[in-house]
Amino acid sequence: MDFVFSKMSYDDSYISMDEMEHTEEESETKQISFIKQMASEAFRTNQISHWILLALSSVAMLVGFPASSLLSRVYYDNGGKSKFIISWASSIGWPILALLLIPIYFLFDINPTSLNFNLIISYIVLGFLNAIDSLMYAYAYAYLPASTASLLASSSLVFSVLFGSLLANNRLNASVLNAVVVITAAVVTIGLDSNSDRYEGISNQQYILGFVWDILGSLLHGLIFALSELIFIKLLDRKSFHVVLEQQVMVSFFTFLFSTFGVFLNNDFQNMKSEAASFVGGTPSYLVVVIWSGVSCQLGVLGGTAVLFLSSTIFAGVLNAVRVPITSIGAVIFLKDPMSGFKILSLVITFWGFSSYLYGSSS
Repeated sequence: MDFVFSKMSYDDSYISMDEMEHTEEESETKQISFIKQMASEAFRTNQISHWILLALSSVAMLVGFPASSLLSRVYYDNGGKSKFIISWASSIGWPILALLLIPIYFLFDINPTSLNFNLIISYIVLGFLNAIDSLMYAYAYAYLPASTASLLASSSLVFSVLFGSLLANNRLNASVLNAVVVITAAVVTIGLDSNSDRYEGISNQQYILGFVWDILGSLLHGLIFALSELIFIKLLDRKSFHVVLEQQVMVSFFTFLFSTFGVFLNNDFQNMKSEAASFVGGTPSYLVVVIWSGVSCQLGVLGGTAVLFLSSTIFAGVLNAVRVPITSIGAVIFLKDPMSGFKILSLVITFWGFSSYLYGSSS
């Protein structure tokens, strides 16, 4: 009897322990499910602060774009010659964003946005425009110092305001118009100083072409901002932040396809090996510059797309112009760019235009 009793007690104890373990597992599963549900609700209802996301997106834009601009100039300073390669490099980081989408879909129980004809055509058009824009900026940085090219690129604010008002119905006010006039004056000031910062070996015609390509690239950049915001308004739901990543992945993918086609037609893939071998620092340095140029550009574009989602084309244009002093100072410090009196004056005028916009918008 004692044996039977002890056996029963042991069995009961075993069953009890098994039930406890099972209960603990269920509790952990419910807790994980609850956390996922809470995170999903916070994600969907913007309990994650709108301003925190906007600040992070702005930082990404103000870090990524200047870094990409400086690396483009490093590419040419150290022996790179192809405009197609450096423009192609700006889109090679698109798989990174695609990988970021996977945990977002899983953690927040979100289904990918359904693709329709209009959305696909929009992504293709934006991808093509991005590829052309990157090529224009590649020509600009091939012929101009990084500080000069970035100051000229501040004109994108003018075009962002224009296209944002026409296409996305962004509101205009006196501070915006004042900023446009002031920054335009800064661009004209740079044009008055066209002979002081020209690199050796750059002809007058090439310098002028760099000037023109930079302005045209800025115009196209403003149009791309407005069209991106229009897609958010017309074709995508602005309630969930994941559509920012989706749009950027798709647009960058098509940009990559168009840029790859351009590199192939220009026979630059065949020349990459010899170009890398003659690059200062050799092939390892060449790969570092090309890869990090792609990563930094994707960071900047992601930040810009997020700003469009969270704010407007005009604010994205302002931030795109705010990168000017950052790039200019970085170019003078790290690349030893010349800093003439006209360029300093242009920098001060540009900064005044930004301050005017920010003050007027916050009052």
